[in-house]
Amino acid sequence: MRTHFIAIGGSAMHNLALALHSKGYKVTGSDDAIFEPSKTRLQNKGLLPEEMGWFPEKITSDIEAVILGMHAKADNPELLKAQELGLKIYSYPEFLYEQSKDKTRVVIGGSHGKTTITSMILHVMHYHNIEVDYMVGAQLEGFDTMVHLTADNDFIVLEGDEYLSSPMDPRPKFHLYQPNIALISGIAWDHINVFPTYENYVEQFSIFIRKITNGGILVYNENDPEVKRVAEEATNPIRKIPYHTPDYTVEDGTTLLATPEGPMPIEVFGAHNLNNLAGAKWICQNMGVDEADFYEAIASFKGASKRLEKIAEGKGKVAYKDFAHSPSKVAATTKAVKEQYPNRNLIACLELHTYSSLNAEFLKEYQGALNAADTAVVFYSPEAVQIKRLETITYEQIAKAFNREDLIIYTNPEDFKQYLFNLNLDNTVLLLMSSGNYGGLDFDDVKKLIL
Repeated sequence: MRTHFIAIGGSAMHNLALALHSKGYKVTGSDDAIFEPSKTRLQNKGLLPEEMGWFPEKITSDIEAVILGMHAKADNPELLKAQELGLKIYSYPEFLYEQSKDKTRVVIGGSHGKTTITSMILHVMHYHNIEVDYMVGAQLEGFDTMVHLTADNDFIVLEGDEYLSSPMDPRPKFHLYQPNIALISGIAWDHINVFPTYENYVEQFSIFIRKITNGGILVYNENDPEVKRVAEEATNPIRKIPYHTPDYTVEDGTTLLATPEGPMPIEVFGAHNLNNLAGAKWICQNMGVDEADFYEAIASFKGASKRLEKIAEGKGKVAYKDFAHSPSKVAATTKAVKEQYPNRNLIACLELHTYSSLNAEFLKEYQGALNAADTAVVFYSPEAVQIKRLETITYEQIAKAFNREDLIIYTNPEDFKQYLFNLNLDNTVLLLMSSGNYGGLDFDDVKKLIL
């Protein structure tokens, strides 16, 4: 099958391109800028465009599928040519559904935790040599790509993002997958540039539940009141399985999970990760893995990339980075680290980087999010606010939003780095939370700081 990617360089798009190439498809693509690691990974498979830019002449009538990335605009010259020729144009999630419509589709949804839960499921499957197709939002240890597609595997595990499908399709991605088995981990208002009200955002999850096939299964986090409400109100003919945070203890920096066979040491920590683990267990059991086999496999799960990922550990000091940016995830991550290291000084740094977090109206959602930290630091770039064309936010607004008198605020990347590298980190945990990079922070330098 001949496929062409418009905006092939994106994290998700280039992984899909690599997966289709491995499946034997003829793959071409275009983009106006491609960065690492996408660039090298495409180059290694002969899929990197020779020139950057858009070339309508690449769009010919023999192309069977045009796949449109979020980076492409509605007036993209290649898209206009594809429309003129009447070619079949798919958004990323539409094409994934086409590839999986004859499989059992397992879709993991939620405002937070979905990458970790998807990663846990795939780790368990990999451990027991159970072959499944998948799409996950992070690079996993032991997996070559973030997307894997075959003709033969019975199951596909999909991370179900609630963001828009494409510039031409405003439906949330997870509405298009029509799951046979679904999970919702949590609901906390996000993507306010797309979902302007809390109610509008929550409604997307109700629609997601209605998209579950008749006779399908919904696994849901009953510790989250909004998830519980939405799940219990659903009337379509599905089976509902609630889960909750399991019992656990922390001893000498090791988390012990309560299991039928007694306390079991695990690599991940924090109530939110244990909650994620409980959801993953139910999904794996519905995919044919029994409870004992799940526990055996999950004991060696170290976490998804950038999800409470340990940067380095030295004598009496340790540093973590985490993708946390939504208020609920920031609060859960900060609390988890403090719980794991109760006798150490916790310095928690948060970069406000997303549309939501840089929105003056949304900022108040962060009240108390950093309360578990001994020292709380917020970094944001006024330049990022300008690029996103948002109203300027002030020191005063941030200080008021977090409601913490000793909050430290930086807007200049060099000032933030100078603060960071002059810290005394003895008996300290450094936690860096962001979906960005603090204006160019090199995490290898942080590693040297710890070691």
